[in-house]
Parts: sequence; C-alpha cells; structure tokens
Amino acid sequence: MGRHSFAAGLGDAALWSAAMLAMLALGTTPSVAADVHVFSSGAAAEVQEVFATKFAGTTGNRIVLTAGTIDKILEQLPRAEHRDVVVLPAPAIDALDRAGTLRPGSRIDLARVGIGVVVREGRPLPDISTADALRKTLLDARSIAHPDPLGGGFAGAQTARMLARLGIADAVKPKTTLMFAFAGGVAQVAKGEVELGLFNISEILPVKGVTLVGPLPPDLQSYLVFSGAVHVNSASPEAAAAYLQALSDPNARDAWRKAGFESLDIAH
Repeated sequence: MGRHSFAAGLGDAALWSAAMLAMLALGTTPSVAADVHVFSSGAAAEVQEVFATKFAGTTGNRIVLTAGTIDKILEQLPRAEHRDVVVLPAPAIDALDRAGTLRPGSRIDLARVGIGVVVREGRPLPDISTADALRKTLLDARSIAHPDPLGGGFAGAQTARMLARLGIADAVKPKTTLMFAFAGGVAQVAKGEVELGLFNISEILPVKGVTLVGPLPPDLQSYLVFSGAVHVNSASPEAAAAYLQALSDPNARDAWRKAGFESLDIAH
C-alpha cells in the first residue's frame, strides 16, 4: 500500500475537540493547513482510513498515509522527505524512541489487536474454541496461510510461536503459504486458493469474500499494542500531535472496534 488520502467517520465536534486539545497542550493554535505524513504498518492502516478525510475537514490538515510492513516502514523513514507521524507496534516504537527518532513525550498508545482465524465465505466454520480444537482444525486443514515469521511483522512471529506451542509446526509446514495479509494472504482465502488463514483480525475484516471464524483461544492469543508518535523532524508537529490525539480520543473507540481492535481502556 502506498500514499493515500482516505474517507472518514468521527463526529466533527468530537474530532475537532480532540485536535484542539492536542494543540493547546503544545501551547499552539491552528495555523496554515499542513500535509501530515503518516507512516503506518498494515494492521493499523485500515482504521486510519476512517479518520483521514474527516480530520482534514475539521482541521484543514490533510493526512498522507504510507503503509507497509514494519521492515518496509523502518527502511523508508530515514530517507523520506516528509515524516510527521509514525504508527507501529509498541516494540518498534520503543526502538525508534531509544534511537532518538521520535519527538520526546509525543508517544500515545492507541489500541491492541489479536490474531484471528479466517475461512472463505460460505464455508463451514471450524472449531477453534480450545487449544485442542484448534490443533485438530489446523492439522485437518488442506492448506494454511499466515505472515512470514522472518518478514518483519509481529503477527507471523506470534503465529509461529503458537504453532510450536501446539506441537504441530513441522506437521503443518508443508501445506503453509507465508504471505502478509495486505499483500494478498487473506485474498487467497477469499479465492479458495487457501483453506484457512491466521492473520491480525484488523487485516481480515476489510476483505470481502471471507468470514472471521474468531480470535485464537485466550490461552494461545497474542495481542499486539499499536502506538503512535511524532517524528523528531516533523515539519508540522502541532498538526501531527492533533492527529494522534484524535486517534486516541474516547470518541474513536468505536472506529477501532469496528476495525478489529480492542480499546486499551477495556482490555484485560
């Protein structure tokens, strides 16, 4: 996925209020409209489609979103001409913060997402209610797709650990296709080319032609917290902070939920 401007969905008043609060916290007021360049990994990119145009309409600041794998984003950041906001899994944000890449004090934890099981729309839903049930479902599946554990994303590594815990990593390897969700992994399930997929729930829901069976059983689930921060070289730090504040505002919880994420306020 490249750079886009997206359509939206928060109430104008709530979004404007969140943006204004962020600017006031920085001791600033809205000025000339700016392009806010956001770099985000795939799982959190879809939910930002809900915010971008509405944010532009209420603040005058246009969101330009660049999305990709974590490795791709980390590769692009140092040489990008414009970089204002970074939205990545918390461990990646931690590393960038330690390296001095992010504006001190600008980090905001946004939401968390778990891994889900997906099948083609219309197919019977397999049993994944317990670890034993999931083990049998995976062993019985004709083919499986999930992100590459070595490809830079956290979901692939989490899935690999889960398969190892179930003791079936070697058994399912010959029938497994390694592919990221936004690079066509879920689409392969929709086309019937793969029987069952394991991906971040937020990356399953936007794809047509598939059904989310459900999240992994609680004892096997791995949640990934997504965080955002302002880049230290941002040309529009006030607008960038306002965008992050809008993403983290309580009025945004429903949008995160519909995109497959869980609020950190209600997560247990």
